[in-house]
Amino acid sequence: MPTQLEQLKQFTRVVADTGDFVSMKQFAPQDATTNPSLILKAAAMPDYAYLVDQALKDAGASASLGQIIDRLLVLFGLEILKIVPGRVSTEVDARLSFDREGTVKKAHEIIGLYSAAGIPRERILIKIASTWEGIKAAEQLEREGIHCNLTLLFSFAQAVACADAKIQLISPFVGRILDWHKKSTGKDFTAVEDPGVRSVAAIYNYYKKFGHRTEVMGASFRNKGEILELAGCDLLTIAPPLLAELAASQDAVVRKLSPAAAAADLQPKVSFDEKAFRFALNEDAMATEKTAEGIRLFSADIVKLEQLILKKRG
Repeated sequence: MPTQLEQLKQFTRVVADTGDFVSMKQFAPQDATTNPSLILKAAAMPDYAYLVDQALKDAGASASLGQIIDRLLVLFGLEILKIVPGRVSTEVDARLSFDREGTVKKAHEIIGLYSAAGIPRERILIKIASTWEGIKAAEQLEREGIHCNLTLLFSFAQAVACADAKIQLISPFVGRILDWHKKSTGKDFTAVEDPGVRSVAAIYNYYKKFGHRTEVMGASFRNKGEILELAGCDLLTIAPPLLAELAASQDAVVRKLSPAAAAADLQPKVSFDEKAFRFALNEDAMATEKTAEGIRLFSADIVKLEQLILKKRG
């Protein structure tokens, strides 16, 4: 009997949510995602100190901290692309989350570094927070042939705006939605009831019903049950401990999401201009709080990464 991980891979593209190369090699995912927190954790490990040293050397003595970090992110990406056959997501500085022009500029710089290393655009996803400014920046980048992964996505309004902007991929955060509802209500949720699972399923069904080509990649899982309830989603990005749980079980995996089932979904087609988007997000306390919190946390980890580099630079 194949493992649950092997079964899941039959109808969902499995992505490794880690900056650790050893874990990637162990679980053989198609793609990999990184973020400032994962890169900070990896960069602080002795095994990956050589990449920090290489980033400092390549950037040169006169380089800014931002340029060094860009090189470090790309060096991690280049190593990841030696392991996975598909794509790697590299994140724009979260402090640019409300800066459309700054986000576009930073994306160009990251793509330029990958291009100089001989990596085609098709293997890179530029990861951007799902603010209005981030979505509009990604829309511009997509028109240029630079594909994007819209992260920190917690609401239906964010998902619809991304689809209308023809973004390549979105990463709705299942576990963080669950965290908020558990704290807000004081109750536990089964995997079927899980509000994060229900949110991603609703987005997937809407996209498939109305023919949106934006890929849905569930992210930020708290338990294996959430993953299994989203079996059939376009992609799922999964941390190594949960990949290990899936690889250790031979229980049957049942496909829960499919384009055929989505055709019967009852959601009407909607769209959001900037004012409607901001109001819808404002009315969703969970999405407002979790988007803001995510930006703060990723921004704080970029600052810690800068401090690590300064210490190494001497």
